[in-house]
Amino acid sequence: MMTIKTKESASLLLALVATVFVVAVMLWCGIVWWMVVCVAVVVFALLSLFSLYTIRSYVAYKLKPIYSIVFSRDVHTTEIADELKDKHVEKISEELTAWADDNDKEIARLKQTEKFRKQYLGNVAHELKTPIFNIQGYISTLLDGGLEDELINRKYLERAEKSIDRLINIVNDLDTISKLESDMNRLKSDKFDIVALAKEIADQLEIEAAKRKIRISVKGADYLPSPFWVMADKHYVGQVLVNLIINSIHYGKEGGSTRIKFRDMMDKILVEVEDTGVGISKEDMPRIFERFYRVDKGRSREQGGTGLGLAIVKHIIEAHGERINVRSELGVGTTFAFTLKKAQSPAEK
Repeated sequence: MMTIKTKESASLLLALVATVFVVAVMLWCGIVWWMVVCVAVVVFALLSLFSLYTIRSYVAYKLKPIYSIVFSRDVHTTEIADELKDKHVEKISEELTAWADDNDKEIARLKQTEKFRKQYLGNVAHELKTPIFNIQGYISTLLDGGLEDELINRKYLERAEKSIDRLINIVNDLDTISKLESDMNRLKSDKFDIVALAKEIADQLEIEAAKRKIRISVKGADYLPSPFWVMADKHYVGQVLVNLIINSIHYGKEGGSTRIKFRDMMDKILVEVEDTGVGISKEDMPRIFERFYRVDKGRSREQGGTGLGLAIVKHIIEAHGERINVRSELGVGTTFAFTLKKAQSPAEK
């Protein structure tokens, strides 16, 4: 079966069919051959031009509403005719199909964004509601007479303070994520010793770890300065290490350990934070970087976690153009690994 791909081929085919019919009629009527040839040429030429003009006008008329939707404005028929002069019908179909696919993808993305926004607002409301209601309950009890009872007034004030601290932590973490999303291109890259920074943070969190008898070790920290220098925003990378180490303490087994290790990956430095904790199930693994998502909701809230720590970590690492990965085994432990751009150490100069 013959495939007609262009307006020109369609008009020529129509003109040829009409010309053959006219020639057959003239020959049947006995008209001399030279007159038949002249009429055939004239008919073929005129019908070719006329059918081409008619087809173009018809196609442009039919495509006008479609192109008006695509371009989001009222498109004149002559604009479409000019646009279609050198295009095959198949090419037009491909363009419209591609536009429809892009439109479908954009609609799906908007729906996903809307779903995420609703979930996010719901999670924020839920996380803020608990400490606010706790504070309200403690204060109401004190105002109803508990303030004069020395056995409960101090205890309730301390509980209210704990809930206030939790509110402050949630607001601070939300503020951090907001800043990262709006100022991802404003990171201040400096050259620094990542091992020295990890050692400094580990020393600061030593008391927190001691409460659960967890030992924090930083590989290579005995030989400072180390050969592991990176080019990154020191403040935010420090926050990544703080969040990951605190996470390992909260979810680590009592009497266990947290190890921070480093590896030279040619133009990158690989940083790993490994714990001997409860581990993460395969079902939870894809969602651990979501905002307010908790593997163990009860324990996380008891420890004062906001559920935003790993989301902040992911934002910071991706703002550096890097990626963070996690591997875990239930009952054995979890390892978070991320890369940073390698920098030349002072000893290498």
